[in-house]
Amino acid sequence: MGHIGPRPGEPLRVTDWDNLGYYMYLPGIFIYDDIRQLKWIPDIDARYKMIGGDNFYQAERAPNGNLVDKYLGGVAIMQLPFFAGAHYIAQRYDYPTDGFSPPYQFAIAFAAIFYALLGLFLLRRFLLSYFTDGSVAISILLLCLASNFLEYTAIGGGMSHPYIFLLYVLMLFAARSWHQQPKLWSALVIGWLIGFATMCRPTEAVMLFIPLMWNTHTKEAAKAKCAMVKQHKPHIAIAIVGGLIGILPQLIYWKYVSGGWVYNVGSAWDFLTPHFRVLVGWEKGWFIYTPVTVFFIIGMFFMKGYEWRKAVLWFCLLNIYIIISWRDWRYGGSYSTRALMQSYPLFALPLTALVQHISTKKWKWGFYALGIYLIAVNLFQHEQYYKTILHFYDMNRKYYGRIYLNPNPTPLDYSMLDNEDMLRSENGYTTAKLYQSNTIQAVQFVGNGQAILCDTQLHLQGKETWLRIDCRINSIQGMWGAYLHTGITAGATTLQNKVRLFYPTSAENKVQDYSFYVDVPQQFRNGRLKLYMGRDGDYRGDVDEVNIKSLEKKNDESRFD
Repeated sequence: MGHIGPRPGEPLRVTDWDNLGYYMYLPGIFIYDDIRQLKWIPDIDARYKMIGGDNFYQAERAPNGNLVDKYLGGVAIMQLPFFAGAHYIAQRYDYPTDGFSPPYQFAIAFAAIFYALLGLFLLRRFLLSYFTDGSVAISILLLCLASNFLEYTAIGGGMSHPYIFLLYVLMLFAARSWHQQPKLWSALVIGWLIGFATMCRPTEAVMLFIPLMWNTHTKEAAKAKCAMVKQHKPHIAIAIVGGLIGILPQLIYWKYVSGGWVYNVGSAWDFLTPHFRVLVGWEKGWFIYTPVTVFFIIGMFFMKGYEWRKAVLWFCLLNIYIIISWRDWRYGGSYSTRALMQSYPLFALPLTALVQHISTKKWKWGFYALGIYLIAVNLFQHEQYYKTILHFYDMNRKYYGRIYLNPNPTPLDYSMLDNEDMLRSENGYTTAKLYQSNTIQAVQFVGNGQAILCDTQLHLQGKETWLRIDCRINSIQGMWGAYLHTGITAGATTLQNKVRLFYPTSAENKVQDYSFYVDVPQQFRNGRLKLYMGRDGDYRGDVDEVNIKSLEKKNDESRFD
């Protein structure tokens, strides 16, 4: 599950959900001296709510009985200096020295921003070796402000992405340095970067293809590289040693905790049936929600002549293939496809090549205007994502169409998160108030608070038999996961629709307005309608059933414009 930042008024929490998995090495080792049983986790979660639910999914029980962190430890190593600074501040200024009080949260948030900014600074220097200053500036602006880079640097900074972003920039420098003048130290650094990046995220082992395919952009260059590699065979061994050094801390951890040098963290893959909706799906498609990434791909046709051309092509295509092959293709809660964000330094090369090519064209100002538009849309959607209007998990095409650049979505718009029925326009239909329940019903769900249903109104739309249901509901004590349901029963068949009780901008313990449409097919027009609330199969608070046919008759008798 991805982190979407605190809601207004909540304390900063950077080390929750998946972020906790990356981070908990540090308090476990340096504060609690417990990375095998993690007995300190329940108390921390009771105080700070870091697990992100009832299930401690960040670790699993190994055969020897110890709890093994399912997330690798490279990110924690990069966070260590900031953790140490936070621990000093907590001691000096009387904050709890528990690893999760405010100094630690701000330190980890600052760590992500620091590494990302350092990566951008170095990336600019690298790009300036090949492109003009103006092209580089435009490319970096698009990369930062028109993509999900901002989300996983400034808001979800506890994830691995901003840390690995820097490692990819360093790999660009290391690969170029070795090919310009082969030295043992640069071979060692290349190997270490691959090993350490793998210890941050196992899939980053694909980084190997950057130095492997570097300077193979022409047949002559490829032959010269082969000759150079043969001439410096010991460098290969040194690079392997560097890779082992880079991943060694993780191997030591696995040996200490699980008893084996390698531990299966449980990833599942569908390499034969990759999930292309990761790129073009309405759930959180990369090209859909951050369309500037289309330029990343187009730019690959403008890389001719650069020594890194084959390296970028092989890496980017293989990396995308790996990302879209993971079985959990949604990647938890996220904005666009977060698993590609850390590799943006490689995508910045074709993007800048495209920008520089366009800068020589008469229609460049149209491209610049489009870039400004994409930046504006992305910043607007970041605000929506922060409020969960742009939902971190449940997006779909119809709902996205209703909220696109919409600053004030209505309850009817929100209903599209769960209910696909939408009447295009009420114009031309007669409307009658058909049913109203003034009875306030308190609905208690075990362990999840209660909701109060009041002022239920049903509207029948014309002879097509559309129902518009308007309700006012007071949901209190965290009614997450609960829904307002409609059920229309005809014989042994029931037509069901639902909308969530907590839509994105609802406020707890206040009366909210709910509206949604229900399209009643012909075979259900003799059925019976009822409203009820439900959560996890626990259904409560039925409203008196209403016969659809009687509503149609009543509508004919009481029409008004």
